[in-house]
Amino acid sequence: MTRGRQQELFQGGGGGGGGPAPTAPPLLRDQLLEWQRRLAVFQGPLFEGSASEHQQASLFGVDPSTGSSGDEDPEGRASRFDPLAFQAQNLQFWRWPEPPQLGPALYLVMDRPPRLATPLLLYVGETGQADRRWKGEHDCKGYLAAYGEAMGQAGLETRCSIRFCCDVPPRVRPRRALEQALIRRWQPPFNKETRQRWSTPFTSDPV
Repeated sequence: MTRGRQQELFQGGGGGGGGPAPTAPPLLRDQLLEWQRRLAVFQGPLFEGSASEHQQASLFGVDPSTGSSGDEDPEGRASRFDPLAFQAQNLQFWRWPEPPQLGPALYLVMDRPPRLATPLLLYVGETGQADRRWKGEHDCKGYLAAYGEAMGQAGLETRCSIRFCCDVPPRVRPRRALEQALIRRWQPPFNKETRQRWSTPFTSDPV
């Protein structure tokens, strides 16, 4: 990840002359804070209106034998989904001797900036193997690395974590439908479906 690539959103283009291009300065602190603020303005009301932790436990009512539930509408389930109902874990959880979760899951990558009243939901994903999906290459890891580097250079703190919801349909199709419904509702900036909306300055190198 180069600073020039991180900076390209805010640069108007290359300079003239035949000499080497000047090194792009780190992203300005105010630009990063404004990017976080815009995301918080959109997501804040969703956090305030999300389900309680007690409601979340029986949200899906999935029948493990069929992978179906009483409410098959993914948009309706997404509207009752509370990201804060699940335990925050360190992003290096996959290095633990015993994985804390197994099997099908939705996973949520979040930050909790100390200056904001609500967290930021950065990424939503789904997997059939919760103990393996975060190992190795993952596009979101590149965005998180660039995000952490830019924030650190600006003297801003990050408190990133990952949360898993394992009460999900075991079949791929309904699980992905729920994932997409959550992405449409929350518009997390590190998902490919929503990066253009937020003009995110954090780009990951091609895998």
